Amino acid sequence: MKDAAEELAVTPGAVSQQIALLEDRIGTRLFQRLTRSLELTEAGRTYFSPIRAAFRQIEEATRRVTAISESRVLTLSAPPAFATTWLVPRLGDFHRSHDDIDLRVVTSRVLADFEADGIDVAIRHGLGRWKGLRADRIAAVRLIPVCSKALLRERPWPTQAEDLAQLPLLHDAQRRDWPLWFQAHDVHPIPKEALSGPSLDDQILLIQAAISGQGVALVTEVLARPELARRKLVKAIDLAWPQEFAYWLVYPDASADQPKIAAFREWVLAQSASPKSSARTQ
Repeated sequence: MKDAAEELAVTPGAVSQQIALLEDRIGTRLFQRLTRSLELTEAGRTYFSPIRAAFRQIEEATRRVTAISESRVLTLSAPPAFATTWLVPRLGDFHRSHDDIDLRVVTSRVLADFEADGIDVAIRHGLGRWKGLRADRIAAVRLIPVCSKALLRERPWPTQAEDLAQLPLLHDAQRRDWPLWFQAHDVHPIPKEALSGPSLDDQILLIQAAISGQGVALVTEVLARPELARRKLVKAIDLAWPQEFAYWLVYPDASADQPKIAAFREWVLAQSASPKSSARTQ
């Protein structure tokens, strides 16, 4: 009774009640109730064998139908900023060319646990080296300083890296990017002004803060392209910071050959390499 209750997520009393109702319906006792145990009666043993086979058939049929349904669904985990600015605008093309695959996108700033979270593929930001996973490079990461035109309207336009220290700066959550950017452009020592200012924990937030004129944000170029194209943002200075980091499509070695994963991988890599696709975001 206890094991059955756990399996069905009900109380042992509820199981006992259902058995009593069943016995009442068929008009015979199925269990012999002893002091600390239950035993099947002869009628119970006669009943048990065929209904066990029937339940197994139901279970197998359900498993097959579920497998067919799940084979159509591809679950992708992606960082919110990348999903918003790079992935989602392109998904219409994927649906048109792969209408047999139902793509499910979940956003997260933490690394996907493929097994525990039911994730098929993920987009990650890093060096492309994760144990047990294959990784295909999607987009390089170049950090560029962007702001609104209004911010520079009454200020001298920056012409060299150190000029940005005189402007209000918007920082990432760890406040690491601006100091590293100044170092990469040989600004020594780093001005104290470059270390102050508000910090935000997502690049979309940094981009929106820059659009509203709150300061200069150092953001990934691929994520800033749509707003640069709409003229909502401008480059504060045409100096980028190439990094070894990139965005990668990652998936477990064991599932790399699944047709739905292979189809999505082929599509993503074609999108990342297509000049026409890139032009739409510049």
